Amino acid sequence: MTAPILCFGGANIDRKMCLTGTLRMGCSNPASQTETPGGVARNVAETLTRLGLPAELITAVGDDSAGRSLLSAATAVGLITTGSLVAQDAATGSYTALLDPQGQLLLALAAMPLVERLTPEFLAASKGRRERAQLILVDLNLPTESLAMLFSEAREQGKTLLALAVSEAKMERLPADLRGLQCLLLNDGELQAMFGNKLVQSEALAELHRRGVPQVLLTMGAAGVICSQQGSSVQLFPEQQPAVIDVSGAGDAFAAGVCAGLYRQPQDLLQACRIGLRLAARTLQTMASVHPDLNPDWLAT
Repeated sequence: MTAPILCFGGANIDRKMCLTGTLRMGCSNPASQTETPGGVARNVAETLTRLGLPAELITAVGDDSAGRSLLSAATAVGLITTGSLVAQDAATGSYTALLDPQGQLLLALAAMPLVERLTPEFLAASKGRRERAQLILVDLNLPTESLAMLFSEAREQGKTLLALAVSEAKMERLPADLRGLQCLLLNDGELQAMFGNKLVQSEALAELHRRGVPQVLLTMGAAGVICSQQGSSVQLFPEQQPAVIDVSGAGDAFAAGVCAGLYRQPQDLLQACRIGLRLAARTLQTMASVHPDLNPDWLAT
């Protein structure tokens, strides 16, 4: 299988600050720090590449040391980034996460204005790549008009398109018309933010289906993942329970596993969920946003 999985969205430097004790507001807190390549779409694309699948990434970085580092790291693992935007007049984005001593997220700050430049006009240059792709993933860092264009194009061409939410604040970017989107991946907070906490979970899932998306995967943290497919009963997959070092990147790993599963078996969303959960569990056990030990043999286990 050589048709690629094409990923659109954010790439940035992840800075993770892990507290060594209880957080004290308004003063200096001792912490340890790590810095790794990050970004939702970038994390998914690197994971797929490490698993031996043909992934390509279209993102936006600055012409600075951080941007060059991100593109160099992608090349080192075999990830194709041709077609990405390199801005001469802006800095590469960053994501700073504050974690408690157990690796749970307390606060995150995302500075990613460059992704706003992935407009429909810019994305026109990658139309040929989209036509060749077997599966396309977008993250909700993209502008609303770009998401709407990609949804419409996927609907017209019959492409498999997945969208991955990145935060509660970005849910407003989803177009009202979701036709063309095959599967939406989000967490419960993002689902509630989308509807202003006005709908119970079952009603919110039904509304997403009514708007045109046939499959929704709802991650619930330690409670597992809810798989909602239009016309079928909702299924719950319990989460695997590994020791947690850092929660950052686990959702992206889950999305990559779903992409990998659907790439190999397009009709088997349930098996894709199982692969995603295994990947997420593994990623919880590293401070890196993408587990560095992943390789093609992992999918065979």
